Amino acid sequence: MHYQLHGRQEQDAPTLVLSAGLGGVGSFFASDIPALGAHFRVLTYDQAGTGNSPATLAEGYGIRDMAEELLGLLRELRIERCQFMGHALGGLIGLELALLDPQLLTGLVLVNAWDRPNPHSLRCFAIRKNLLNDTGPAAYLQAQAIFLYPADWIASHGEQLAAMEAAALRHFPTRDNLLRRIHALETFDIHARLKHIATPALVIANRDDMLVPWQQSRLLAEGLPNARFELLDYGGHASSISDPLPFHRLCLDFFTREQP
Repeated sequence: MHYQLHGRQEQDAPTLVLSAGLGGVGSFFASDIPALGAHFRVLTYDQAGTGNSPATLAEGYGIRDMAEELLGLLRELRIERCQFMGHALGGLIGLELALLDPQLLTGLVLVNAWDRPNPHSLRCFAIRKNLLNDTGPAAYLQAQAIFLYPADWIASHGEQLAAMEAAALRHFPTRDNLLRRIHALETFDIHARLKHIATPALVIANRDDMLVPWQQSRLLAEGLPNARFELLDYGGHASSISDPLPFHRLCLDFFTREQP
C-alpha cells in the first residue's frame, strides 16, 4: 500500500497512524499534519483500492480485511507500538486492529465512529450508492460535502470544496471497489467484541454530524472498557477540516496522556 511519513523523523519519535474514512486516502489528513507532526512521526496511507493503492477488492471484502492489510504494512515498516487515529471507517479499522494485535496500539482515537449499523447511516449509504449508480462519480462527490460539513462552512468554502472535489475525481476508485467498501460499512458489527478491546480510547463525535448520529459514537464509547467520550458542538462529520482547533486540542491532550 502507498504510505507517507510526516512530522518528526528521529529514530525514537513516537509513531501516530492515521486512517481515513470511506474515501480511504491519506491526504484527507493533510490539514492535521502540522499540528500532529510536531509531536509524532505521522504515518498516512491510502487504503487498498483507493488513491495510489490500486487493488481489486474481492466480494465480501470487510473491515477486518482492511485491518489485516494495515497490520501487514505496520509489520513491514517494523512498527511494533503506535498511537492510532481513525475517522469513521478508519476508526472501525482501528477497532479491528486492536483485536488483531492487542499489544500494538497505545492509544486509539475514534472520530465519528460506531460499533454496528444504525438506520440513519444506512439510509445515507443507500443514497450514496444510488448517486453513484444513477448519476456517476461527479454527482457523488458534489453531494458528499452535504454529508461531511456544516451548511455555513460549505457556503463559505466553495473554492476549497471545488478543488477538493476535482482532486477526488482524478483519483476516484472503481465503482465495484467503492460499492464493496460501502458494503463493508453496512455490515460491520463489532458490538459483542467491544469488551475485549482494552486499549485506552478517545471517542469524538459531533453534535451536527449529518452522517453518523452522535449517539452512536456515545454507545460505542460506553461499550469499550477504557474509553472517554467527547462531544463537539460544531464541525459536522469532518470537523478536523471544518473546525480543526478544538479537534486537535482533544487529540493532543489524549495522546500526551497515553504516550508510553
